[in-house]
Amino acid sequence: MTPTTETMVGIGGAAESTDMVLNIGPQHPSTHGVLRLKLVLDGERIVRAEPVIGYMHRGAEKLFEARDYRQIIVLANRHDWLSAFSNELGVVLAVERMLGMEVPERAVWLRTLLAELNRVLNHLMFLGSYPLELGGITPIFYAFTEREKLQHVMEEVSGGRMHYMFNRVGGLKEDLPAGWTGRARAAVADVRSRMDRFDDLVLGNEIFRGRTRGVGALSAEAVHAYGVSGPIGRASGVDFDLRRDEPYLAYGELGDVLRVVTREEGDCLARFECLLEQTHNSLDLADACLDRLAELPPGPVNQRLPKVLKAPEGHTYAWTENPLGINGYYLVSKGEKTPYRLKLRSASYNNIQALTELLPGTLVADMVAILGSMFFVVGDIDK
Repeated sequence: MTPTTETMVGIGGAAESTDMVLNIGPQHPSTHGVLRLKLVLDGERIVRAEPVIGYMHRGAEKLFEARDYRQIIVLANRHDWLSAFSNELGVVLAVERMLGMEVPERAVWLRTLLAELNRVLNHLMFLGSYPLELGGITPIFYAFTEREKLQHVMEEVSGGRMHYMFNRVGGLKEDLPAGWTGRARAAVADVRSRMDRFDDLVLGNEIFRGRTRGVGALSAEAVHAYGVSGPIGRASGVDFDLRRDEPYLAYGELGDVLRVVTREEGDCLARFECLLEQTHNSLDLADACLDRLAELPPGPVNQRLPKVLKAPEGHTYAWTENPLGINGYYLVSKGEKTPYRLKLRSASYNNIQALTELLPGTLVADMVAILGSMFFVVGDIDK
């Protein structure tokens, strides 16, 4: 009989201290687009987190240099595809500042109105999709129902459903269709009348509150360190909003209506509450703009431009309070019909960097709740 040898291999406590690397993404269904998270785990707890970006990078900043000041608007409105009108706005404000151009008053109020309607459209998407990521399917149906009401009036005025292409250097593409303000007012009232669905159905849900309260708390110091802005920054107690602090368009005249919504907790629940309350305020701002437009006499909504538009030599920076946070364009001109350089500072790019500080120490089970509460668009990260 052949003798056998038994060997026992023991790993002792080494297995408990072995880190595991887990990739979340980059497949599209995993997150809000093609984003990859590289997580290092110790059991069920995240030790390190690294956002890996660039899968959707299109080189928009270089493409800006090969298109004239009319053509770059089509590129600008696509990085945050939920905030197309607001993206366009930053570009045209930068070019108008370079030109020293005054925009007709009617165009200023119309831009403010459409920017706030675009803000509501953006926020409604996240108000519906965030509960969906935590297992609640009903709010997304309500969110899309309300979005359709506003999409109809935005599509009617601009001709575009997502990428409006309605801003122009010097104003807007064209005046409003007959009776549009009445239909816009009805749509705003319709959406406002059903916003309590999100107040009651989502915020009143004990499961939702249990999954979000105290989870993923972001400190005010981290907000400043990473340049986080928008509802995410304000949810951590950073009381900053360009519409109030550096007014542009007609926001300087809307101080009695504009409310900057803040929270102190900085957790997932606070971020959702800021987003929801800001949506209510944007509907109020839209009504105030409609009231002001009703008082204005008929007039032009744009300036007459030369056939070839050239910005004078120099540089400027124009930033706006986009729905997801600060959106800025640094424009450098050499006096040609195309920008020499155009640097884009997008809200989502900065906001998502905070995940490196936010995720470590949390449980894997809370990762989706934290990630969804950052309210980002991947195109806005990758530009």
